[in-house]
This record gives sequence, C-alpha cells and structure tokens, in this order.
Amino acid sequence: MSRTEPTDLVERGRRVLALEAAAIRGVAERLGPPFAAAVRLLAAARGRVIVSGVGKSGLIARKIAATLTSTGTPASFLHPVDSLHGDLGIVGPDDVAILLSKSGGSDELFGLVMQLKRLDVPIITIVGDADSLLARQAQVVLDASVSEEACAETLAPTASTTAALALGDALGVTLLEVKGFRREDFAAFHPDGLLPRKLLLRVADVMLTRDVPTLLPDRPMRECVVLLAEKRGTVAIVDAAGGLVGVVTAGDLTRLMERTDRFLDLPVRSVMTQTPKATTPDELAGAAVRVMEKHGIMALPVLDGGRKVVGIVHLHDLMKAGAA
Repeated sequence: MSRTEPTDLVERGRRVLALEAAAIRGVAERLGPPFAAAVRLLAAARGRVIVSGVGKSGLIARKIAATLTSTGTPASFLHPVDSLHGDLGIVGPDDVAILLSKSGGSDELFGLVMQLKRLDVPIITIVGDADSLLARQAQVVLDASVSEEACAETLAPTASTTAALALGDALGVTLLEVKGFRREDFAAFHPDGLLPRKLLLRVADVMLTRDVPTLLPDRPMRECVVLLAEKRGTVAIVDAAGGLVGVVTAGDLTRLMERTDRFLDLPVRSVMTQTPKATTPDELAGAAVRVMEKHGIMALPVLDGGRKVVGIVHLHDLMKAGAA
C-alpha cells in the first residue's frame, strides 16, 4: 500500500520539483547558437508566429502563443488537425512557425509541416529528440530533451513539458528585449485590471504636494509633535533651501518618550534620522512600496533632482492606488 503520511507526500512533491528543475537546468546548459537563430528569425518576421502541438505539447504551445502576443509579437495557436480542415487560412507567407513535440514523431503534425513547407514558412521546433523526423524538417531545432519524466511509472509528460514551457518563455522574454518592448507597451496590451496600474503608476501620481510637513533642524520637538499628529506621522527635516537633511517619524517620537519625558524643547536635529530613505516623482510606485516594506517605514519624502523636498508619499495611499 502506498504511504500517505504527510512527510512522505511532501518528499514525493519535492522529488517532482527537483526533477523538473534539473530538466530546466539541462536545457539552459545546452542552449547555444540555435536559440540565437530562433530569436533572430522571430524578430525579423513580418507576419505572425504560428504555434502548434498535439496533446500536452499543444497546451504548452497555447501558452507560448499567449506569452508572445502579450509581449508584442503577434502569435496564434493552430491545432495541426484543424489546420487541414480550413484553419490553415490564418497562415501567411510572412509568418514563422514554432512546432512542439516531445517525440518529434507525432503523425498529426506532419500534415501541417507539409503545408508550412508549401507556403515557405520557416519552422522552429521545440523537440525532445533533436534527431527526430520533425527536427529534420525545421530550419532551427531547440533541444528540449529530458533525462527522465517526473512520473517514471507512466512517462506522462511532466519534466518535458516544463522544459518546453521554459524554452518558450526564454524565447518570449529575449524577443521582447531585442524589440525594445517596454513596460508601457505591456500595460497597453493589458488594459483591464490592476496590472497596467502597477506597471505605469509613478510616485508623482500618488504623492502629496500641498502642506507637506517640513521643519528646520533647529526647531524644537514641540513643533514636530504637532506636525506628526496632524500630518500622518512623518515630518521631513529640511535646510534653508528646502533640501532634505533628515526625517522624524511617529516611531522616533515613541522611542524618545521611552527614554525621557523632557523632550519638547530638544532641537529636531538631535532626534531626526540623518540618513533617511527618499524617492523621486518619476520612480515607479511599486518600487517605493518595496523600499517602505523593506525598511518598515510608512512614508517617503519625494525629492527633485537637487534633493529638494517636493512632496511626500504614504504607503496607505500607494496601496489604495493599487501599487501593492
């Protein structure tokens, strides 16, 4: 009887993940000139990328097509059987095809292969057997072979599909970098939901610029306490020109009160953090959130190019705007 203790089940899961990770490492180690040739072929294509495969390879092909399309390279999944029953009409002479197969011998693919050759469409294969019949029909062969599947009993595609998927992602990401595809372009292809907001939102879109709480360093803490209470717990300490020299937070005040009850006449400079974290209006809002989370702070002064305080941005406002 199969063991079902939690530790045994976890160990089995770890074994699968280790095998799949090893499969990706193997693909990475074999990556060479054919990968560069595939990227150049895809980048030069004036039409779309036709991606096809059968069974589990077909599911991976669908994902690769979706990744390419969302990152600036128009792509369509084409089922190899349906291609012979009218769907071949989506293929044009300026297209490039990516065909996936673990064995490289799937009979259902070869009808499509013959039609692609008739149309003079270049073929890239992501294949588990680089010496297979399918590989011999291609202009570029990407070796996605694995030493073993995670499911040794049935040989169900597991490590092999993971390797093929990772190769597809490598193509997509490398291609978008070659094309100069920007985060703004990515957001334009994802107009619904929070994703474009996270990609495009800047500190300038969220920061407060009116009544920014600032004090000179020689002012007494009694003035700072009032600002901390009225202005959400963070005060920027500035020099006469408005340049940032420090920060006082509600946390600083709490720690000061624990040390002494005679603090109201202390100069702010004796309490402030002298190396404060700050940001700029053009910084991505998400990056500002990461700084705050990393350092456990609730707000950042916003500085111009000369380190003059031009605003303040609060974590709560960033989260409310969808930056986190």
